[in-house]
Amino acid sequence: MQFKSIIGQQEVKNKLLNTFNQKRVAHTQLFLGPEGNGSLALAIAFAQYVNCRNRTETDSCGTCPSCVKFQKFAHPDLHCFFPTTTNDKVKKDSKSELFLEEWRSYMETSESYPTQKGWYEYLGVGNKQGIIYVRDASDFIRHLSLKAFESDYRTFIIWMPEKLHPAASNKLLKTFEEPPDNTLIFLIAERYELLLPTVRSRAQLVKVPKISDEDIRQALMERKRLPEEQAATIALQAGGNWNLAVEIAENFEDAQSNFIKFREWLRLCFKPDNYIGLNNFNSELSRIGREKVKSFLSYGLDTIHNSILVNSGQDTLLRKSDEEAEFTRRFAPYINESNQKEVYELLNEAIYHIERNAHPGILLSDLSFKIHDLLKKGRQNMNKTIKS
Repeated sequence: MQFKSIIGQQEVKNKLLNTFNQKRVAHTQLFLGPEGNGSLALAIAFAQYVNCRNRTETDSCGTCPSCVKFQKFAHPDLHCFFPTTTNDKVKKDSKSELFLEEWRSYMETSESYPTQKGWYEYLGVGNKQGIIYVRDASDFIRHLSLKAFESDYRTFIIWMPEKLHPAASNKLLKTFEEPPDNTLIFLIAERYELLLPTVRSRAQLVKVPKISDEDIRQALMERKRLPEEQAATIALQAGGNWNLAVEIAENFEDAQSNFIKFREWLRLCFKPDNYIGLNNFNSELSRIGREKVKSFLSYGLDTIHNSILVNSGQDTLLRKSDEEAEFTRRFAPYINESNQKEVYELLNEAIYHIERNAHPGILLSDLSFKIHDLLKKGRQNMNKTIKS
């Protein structure tokens, strides 16, 4: 991973380069920031840079033997630790070393922008949650006692240290505070408050912000070959999260379709005397497939959430296209304290039943009439508020 491959984050890159050039590299660093911001990619790029044989002032060469190994997560002086749990391959006593092959493959698939959900899905662990165990900490200390194979710096990366078992954290505290010379320890975290204070106090904080909308827009145009207008819309919706931007890009047509369908459905629900039109709409919608119906209902939940934002005077937080944002602002007054909780619960309940094989046509028909009653209730409350 080279710095030039990382989306945005130029300020953080410059800070890392300056610490190296001024010989002030902290031995233990905590890269902290939200999902999809490239924290892990930055740590890998920095480790690759300091060990590159032909580095420039701003980046590693990407072609020397050291760089090639780092880019494959296969360097003998790079040690990665991450949350694991049992699956079909490892029936008991899971730990990072048993999943290195999967980790390297997943890093390649995710382009070093991993997510907890994506990692657990890749491992096939179902609903189980990963932990970084004491046995991982023992492996960490064992590798630390060995000499470097070929690098100037040995690099130890702990991805999601929030998942460190308390016993594992305590076992590593002295190591975090006083590692051997020429050793770099990078903790890649998303939730500062979930880290033990004793861990936080032993690492130099590197704050990694969300990626700017402009950098995401540019990356979508270059990497995904999206037209400028579409890339700008997705960048706005992604909110600085590259993983979310990619997900939206891959499902962009579905998202646009959900907006059009949801708007039409609400119009029909406002006019229940048009029973034939509403019934035809629900029948057509029920035939698009269970997952797409679920996606449609989830879009409805998002619209209700955004309507509440508008009503509370926070419409600047809307991350929607101009057309969707305008629709939400016009719809928001009908969602108020008289009905917002019930509407939200209805849509949540509908998603729950769709996941459990409820008949989409029957469910949507029942939901439509209930939504009509609640919108009528919201309109009455709105009119009452205007008159008063």
